[in-house]
Amino acid sequence: MVTATLTPLADFLQRVLAAIRPLPPLDLELTQAYGNVFAEDVVAPGPLPAFDHAAIDGYAVRLDDVVGAREDRPVRLNVVGDVGAASWRPVRVSSGSCLSVAAGAPMPAAADAVVPTSWTDEGMASVEIYASPKRGHGVRRAGEELAAGAVVAQAGTQVAAPMVALLAAAGVAHVVVRPCPRVVVVSTGDELVETGRMSAPGQVVDVNSHALTAAAVEAGALAYRIGICDDDPEGLRAVLEDQTLRSDLIVMTGGTGHGPGDMVRRIFGRDGTVGFTDLSVYPCSSLGFGTVGVEEVPIVCLPGDPGTALIGFEVLVRPVIQRLAGAEPVFRPSIKAHLLETLSSPAGLREFRPALVSERRGGGYTVQPLAGGPYTLSGLADANGLLVLGERVSTAAAGSTVDVLLIDRRR
Repeated sequence: MVTATLTPLADFLQRVLAAIRPLPPLDLELTQAYGNVFAEDVVAPGPLPAFDHAAIDGYAVRLDDVVGAREDRPVRLNVVGDVGAASWRPVRVSSGSCLSVAAGAPMPAAADAVVPTSWTDEGMASVEIYASPKRGHGVRRAGEELAAGAVVAQAGTQVAAPMVALLAAAGVAHVVVRPCPRVVVVSTGDELVETGRMSAPGQVVDVNSHALTAAAVEAGALAYRIGICDDDPEGLRAVLEDQTLRSDLIVMTGGTGHGPGDMVRRIFGRDGTVGFTDLSVYPCSSLGFGTVGVEEVPIVCLPGDPGTALIGFEVLVRPVIQRLAGAEPVFRPSIKAHLLETLSSPAGLREFRPALVSERRGGGYTVQPLAGGPYTLSGLADANGLLVLGERVSTAAAGSTVDVLLIDRRR
């Protein structure tokens, strides 16, 4: 039974995201901009294609000359020249003749279509044509893909490889983007030891700094793992002072609870650097947010349990990274899915549970709950979604419709 006054997640996120400003934009060469987010709309400086050209190899013809052509009654035309993709000279097709053209070659004047070589005897001085094309067959007209001044890319979207290709084709060499946020990850705790061994009494392997660094990279950040920091007030402050110059966001894990050993909450809560909020969320019921240094670099404090920390990353850190990057939307996409198994959920808490989402035949989705609670880390390793059960849900029956956040491991 939840008795303490807890803050709804939506209120907390609204407050935090309102305090985050996107990073200042910069002008980058097109290939260097890959992975960043457009800071402004990009418009086509000219039409795409820039000129009428052949889309296939073949023969540029006038339709009037090939009307009725068929295999048993081919039309013969004189081939009066060749036009390649590098050709620049203006040429014209006259009645009774055609030009051999390569894909990408400028279309000759008066030509209505390109007859594919497979429809012909592939003649050189003259050619027999066995079928009549429709007007525009094998031709790409100027501006048919993009008109001059059309919006090619919208602000808030990410620069992906196909977009780089489209912008290059449209004649764009530089774009204005927001830089990828620099995220520093620190694990705290006297009990922590480096990976490469099993946990033992008094020693806990540092999982979080590795996992959260990888999660930040997946979210589009440039992430730096600082590693382990002892529960020493001066040591913690020194680490933060050293890292504020190289970071746009600091993520710290461990010590966010109310126990006597939760040093992060005691240290930062006392000096007002970070405000800690108890949330109506399961797991990850306590999160810290504030700013550090004269640069006022945002800092997020997550719980020390690895599964809980990763849920906290999805709930809070990922949206903050997206906001810094100028991306829209900042949250994972959400779907409705049919639950395959009856679930119980803590009363009064919004539960995020690892899940496996599948498409159903005929449309829609199903969702299979995976391990949660103390086994959340195991569940997340196989999950492609996060099942969300609201504060008023204590039992979700199999067959009911639930909300699921889709997890794309690539971003």
